[in-house]
Amino acid sequence: MTEPSLPGATEPAYDVTSPLDVDYYDAFRDIPAADREIWDRARKAAAAVAPQMAEGWDRHLYPVQAAVTLGRHQLFNDGLVHPDLEEFSPLATGLVNMEVSRIDGSLGTVIAVQGGLALRTLVYCGSEEQQARYVKPLASGEVLGSFALTEPDHGSDSSGLATRATRTADGYTLRGAKKWIGNGASGGITFVWARVESPGAEDHGSVRCFLVPQDTPGYRAEVISGKGALRAIDQALIHLDDVRLPEDALLPGSHSFKDTSRVLYATRAGVAWSALGHATACFESALAYSRQRVQFGKRLAQHQMVQERLTRMLSHLVAMQMYCVNLAQLEAEGRLRPTQASLAKYHNTRTARMVAAEARDLLGGNGILLENGVIRHQMDLEAIHTYEGTESVQALLIGRDLTGFSAFA
Repeated sequence: MTEPSLPGATEPAYDVTSPLDVDYYDAFRDIPAADREIWDRARKAAAAVAPQMAEGWDRHLYPVQAAVTLGRHQLFNDGLVHPDLEEFSPLATGLVNMEVSRIDGSLGTVIAVQGGLALRTLVYCGSEEQQARYVKPLASGEVLGSFALTEPDHGSDSSGLATRATRTADGYTLRGAKKWIGNGASGGITFVWARVESPGAEDHGSVRCFLVPQDTPGYRAEVISGKGALRAIDQALIHLDDVRLPEDALLPGSHSFKDTSRVLYATRAGVAWSALGHATACFESALAYSRQRVQFGKRLAQHQMVQERLTRMLSHLVAMQMYCVNLAQLEAEGRLRPTQASLAKYHNTRTARMVAAEARDLLGGNGILLENGVIRHQMDLEAIHTYEGTESVQALLIGRDLTGFSAFA
């Protein structure tokens, strides 16, 4: 252990994780009181479990109780309209995604999986009986939910999924595999998307969704280890080996891959907000550090090069804020088109990666310390840049809308 009395051995403690609420263009100046209360609720709930999440990231462990805490504070609603859910405006929904991701990326992904994917699938496609049984438990975090679409060999081309649901005399039998499934090994429920095998039936070959309790025989989930991002939430590799389901396991509102896309389009706005949360954390850490760190006889913030870099980062951050606020406005007015959500996701995850890289560099060696947060955000951004549609997929969706020509292979 280094003695503090030795020359050069004492280093000041830097506070680089406290929120600064930088809003240079007053993007959030007119937030309604109800939305601000929800934003404050998200900040308090996420901050309370931040130490658990930081330890979980370091040790590659999922602190499930932290996810339950978000549910207790009714933060999984994700803008869904349902009698059993508190109603969030699109702006409040985005602010929750932003704030939780600002504090921890794995926790932001918990919101995306539990609310944006699992709960949304149930509300959009589930029967009255399925909703009566599971909406409240999913919203409260009492039951953890997952959304199983991606397969080991079908990621971006998920419309070609290979998992099959063979219709039987008393229900269905699922066979296949799914990968990168958040909460897929949580002991809760999984919404599995599969292609129906029922020759002669109207839905033969159609992609439909099935509600699968994870303790169903034949359902086997392995937690994926060795991740360099989102290390404090489990993603699973799922094997569906003759999983027998009753008829009422089918979500009657799921008829084709269009229903899958409807869920995914809705979550892309959330990813854009989540990227803003990551970028906000990185920029504010860099700004705080530059004000505190002394080098060459003066604070970093007094150097011309540092001020220029902070200005460049701020310009990116403001653009992301404007994307998100306008996104929420369009959604509130019922005018948001799927490709507009795709563009926000495309822009914000790309831009957040640039902000994170600048911030990591500005913090120097301290930028790679987990306790300072920036390196965790930088790594977690690699995951959200990919999930809910890669950069290439978003570009092809937007390009098709712009040109009228599909360039999908």
